[in-house]
Amino acid sequence: MNYKNITVSNEGLIATVTINRPDKLNALNKQVIAELGDCMTQLDNDVEIRCVILTGSGDKAFVAGADISEFASFSVDEGKKLAAEGQQKLFDLVENMTTPVIAAVNGFALGGGLELAMSCHMRVASENAKMGLPEVSLGVIPGYGGTQRLPRLIGKGRAMELIATAQMMSASRAEETGLVNYVVPQEALLEKCQEIAKKIVRNSPTAIGFAIQAINAGFDHETNGFNSEIELFGKAFGTNDFKEGTTAFLEKRKADFKGN
Repeated sequence: MNYKNITVSNEGLIATVTINRPDKLNALNKQVIAELGDCMTQLDNDVEIRCVILTGSGDKAFVAGADISEFASFSVDEGKKLAAEGQQKLFDLVENMTTPVIAAVNGFALGGGLELAMSCHMRVASENAKMGLPEVSLGVIPGYGGTQRLPRLIGKGRAMELIATAQMMSASRAEETGLVNYVVPQEALLEKCQEIAKKIVRNSPTAIGFAIQAINAGFDHETNGFNSEIELFGKAFGTNDFKEGTTAFLEKRKADFKGN
């Protein structure tokens, strides 16, 4: 996969995707969103990839935000289209991938950057990370799912405060509120993400994909999450991974999951 703004490297079953615009603090624009969307789609369909780590190049920013110059003169309809297409092409896509995605948040994750991190299934932050949704200071609101995902992660009141004040949250505070899973020294960030990823890839990729679907269903107001869990639990019984996992357990050996 060759892209202008992102790089992809593989280590076994784990892929690391790096947004590579250090001169722009890895800011998102239409091209970056399109490239990331295409890359993530390919990785999700690749049976040889069972976990993805997403990060930003350099030591200053994961993603410092959106490229404001790209939409400063947009009309109402253009603004709606920008948000709708971005959510569809990237943010919702990442959230609904059946391959787990870990955000390695190094430095600033602001605006669209934090929204991208929140669309990932897990987040690990460096000690120098700063997170926030400063859109109201520009006269607009988060448009890539920030008003929906942030309250789910940290609660309505905290989300209201962070969005309304347009202030940044420290890494330690982000860990306290549940916005990130872990905070580690910057030099250990990718190592920690790899540690988590290696634990993930030992398990059934099919079952993990089902679990992601079931968890996400619980946050969909139009879906009964419990019913989704029942359906996916039952569906798992018909998979090769279930046969392998249960057989390996009974034979007291390590399972060799292939996925379905």
